[in-house]
Order: sequence, then C-alpha cells, then structure tokens
Amino acid sequence: MSRTVLMTGASRGIGRHAAERMLRDDPRLHLLVIARGAAAETLPRELARASGNPNVSAVRADLASLADVRRAAAEAGTATGTGDLPPLYGIVANAGVQLTSTTGATADGFETTFAVNVLSPYLLIRSLADRLTVPGRIVVTSSDTHAGAGAPLVPRPHWTGVRTLATPGTGEAASTARAGRRAYSTSKLAVVHLVHELARRLPQGVDAYAFNPGLVPDTDLVRDAGPALRRAFGLLAPALSLLPFAQRARPAGAQLATIMLGPRPGASGDYIDRDRVGRSSPESFDPAREEALWRDCAELVGLPAVTP
Repeated sequence: MSRTVLMTGASRGIGRHAAERMLRDDPRLHLLVIARGAAAETLPRELARASGNPNVSAVRADLASLADVRRAAAEAGTATGTGDLPPLYGIVANAGVQLTSTTGATADGFETTFAVNVLSPYLLIRSLADRLTVPGRIVVTSSDTHAGAGAPLVPRPHWTGVRTLATPGTGEAASTARAGRRAYSTSKLAVVHLVHELARRLPQGVDAYAFNPGLVPDTDLVRDAGPALRRAFGLLAPALSLLPFAQRARPAGAQLATIMLGPRPGASGDYIDRDRVGRSSPESFDPAREEALWRDCAELVGLPAVTP
C-alpha cells in the first residue's frame, strides 16, 4: 500500500541516511521533505538518485518561522487529503539546532533553539495529526543529553518553564556557548515530554516515539560553533565514534528509518535508545509539566490546547 511520510532534517547526517534508507526499503513510499532555500529543489532529486526511488517531493519552509511551518503543514495536508499524494502515514521530526548562545531570536521573537527544536515540531504535528492514517507513526529525534549525558561539554538541562525557555536570553551568561548547549539539552528534554503527552492525546493506533541516536560525531551539529571547536570535533570524530555510547550517522539513520517503517518498536510514548526501547531520565516523567508544555506551546503557536 502506498503511503506518505513527512520528514524534517533530511538534508544531512542522520536524517539524510534515514531518508535514503526509507526510500530503498519501501518502493511504494512517498517521502515529502521539508527543506529551506535551494535544498527544496535539489534534495528530492538527490534522494531519488541515491535510493533509486523517484517518489520524493519537497515543501519549502524555514523551521524557524511559524508561518512557514503552518504553510508547509497546510500544503502537506492538502496534498495527502486530496489524493495528490498517498495518505499520510507518518511524521519524522528530525531537524534540530545547537547554537552558541541563547540570544538569537526567530522572526516570531522566540529563542531559536527552542523554536526550531520544540515549537516547530509541535506545530507541525498538531497541524497534521488529524491527517494521519491508523495505524500511523510519529518519531521525534531527542538526545541522551536530556538526561545529562555529555556533561560537562553539554550541560544538564535546566527546566524553567516554556515561556522562559522560549524567550531569548539576556545578560552576559546568555551569550556563552555553555548557555547555548544547555538550551539544546533542555530542548531535548522538552521533546521527551512532548512525546509522552502525544501518547496520551493521539488516537488509538497512532504511535509517538522519541528517538535517541546517542553521540553521532560525523554530523553537522556543531556547525554553528567557532572554527576551533569545529576543527577539533572533526579531528576527534573518528575516535569518538568508537565510544560505547557513540555511533556513525549511517547506522543511526538506519535505526531512525526502522523506527518509522519497521515493526512497532514499543508502546506509544516510548523512548527508543538507538535500536531498542530504553528508559529516559527520571525528570522526563512529569505529567503535570507535560500537560503545561502542551498548553503553553499551544498558546505560543496560536492553537487551542485541545486533543490532539
């Protein structure tokens, strides 16, 4: 049966390998990627050529713009609802950023890391939840930094509430790389909270998972860091990949593809640690915080806080 998967973050690294793997594994799959700039034109051709599956198209959008996300969701919903594309089976929210401060703001006025890593997938999923088939599947990429892994290089998350996290930082500390990395780990904690809340709110048969690829050195995650750190990270990447909690981007991409298209990996809401169900941090299990996250994100993106 033909089906559509909508994906963000397919242009490089883990997402690129996952996109190619899904297209190879399911010749009847249509992959609809969200990409910005020229990539919206070139990425479908590149993925089709690499996978041998021509069923790839793109919606142009910048995930740092809520207006773009709304428009992309509307285009995807229309295409899958009218039959121009096969029914929408799944959403892979893989895109993410790690910045060197918390002072950057999107056009909507939100702190960039939280906007791209949390508000964008929240809005995309909320906008398309009623278009998903049953069975259907949602996978959002998280990180074991949500549990403090990577400290002290990546500080442990610090939850201060959605409204504070979504507000660009002020003061000297906000302009430091440490603040930017903490914003990243905190956003990945928010992702786990979001998946738990989705599992409670989505219809029976539509599953949501948080995916932890572990440390994946051969990605562009530090592309916004200074030249010295980028150079050091590039030199250390081969050695870092040998660590027991690390892996390369290709197998991580294969794991992400399997979570989306393979056998049901676990109960809805589960945290998939690389290729098996794992246990997210104790802090990540907080129904009151998760409900507040849902409600506050809804208000920030202009949606009612109703199910789904």
